Amino acid sequence: MIEVKNLHKSFGDREVLKGIDVTFDNGKTNLIIGQSGSGKTVLMKNLVGLLDPTEGEVLYDGRDFVTMSKDERIAMRREMGMIFQSAALFDSLSVLENVMFPLDMFSKMTYRDRIKRAQACLDRVGLIMAQDKFPGEISGGMQKRVAIARAIVLNPKYLFCDEPNSGLDPKTSLVIDELLHGITEEFNMTTIINTHDMNSVMGIGDNILFIYNGAKEWVGNKDMVMDSTNEKLNDLVFASDLFKKVKAANMK
Repeated sequence: MIEVKNLHKSFGDREVLKGIDVTFDNGKTNLIIGQSGSGKTVLMKNLVGLLDPTEGEVLYDGRDFVTMSKDERIAMRREMGMIFQSAALFDSLSVLENVMFPLDMFSKMTYRDRIKRAQACLDRVGLIMAQDKFPGEISGGMQKRVAIARAIVLNPKYLFCDEPNSGLDPKTSLVIDELLHGITEEFNMTTIINTHDMNSVMGIGDNILFIYNGAKEWVGNKDMVMDSTNEKLNDLVFASDLFKKVKAANMK
């Protein structure tokens, strides 16, 4: 579980995050949504330590990441997996070598055990057959699945995903959503996903934080979205083609 308490972030005189309070639960896909410039990317960067908050706490199962020493933060990051908007794979490494990379850097496992672990993760995302290929030889959707395998290879407690469906077609996006949701439940991870994909909101939104102009505007889940009376949330979600179709169907 990750608890965010009274989180503020300013850049000079500009306050980007305005006292965010939210809890992200274990075993659930926690989504952060909001318009461009709302502060959701800045929030995630504060969660993982790429930015330091101006004020507030970020508690990982009770441990305050903000006040940790440098060595404590390094150890803490080994409990995190990250999936970037681009898959961020190493072009010169094979698929298997990409997944093995965190093990090579941080694990004391034998070489044989590192291979077995990486292959198990590739098998979990359905890509064991592509282990000898290079990133340039596989599709964008497959690259995202390799990135997921790499992110979970160290068996993290916390998984962070920045726009994991960016650039993917709807069918492939659904595969990625289902994969992330299944892995989250299977390993009881705390998964946090920055997304603008409303299909993801309705598909895997176990817990949804809606940020508006740097502040927490609404918290709920996918079942509560359709009945929300929050006008700002409705303006965001009903602007998508998916919600226009759903709304039209419900009015018949």
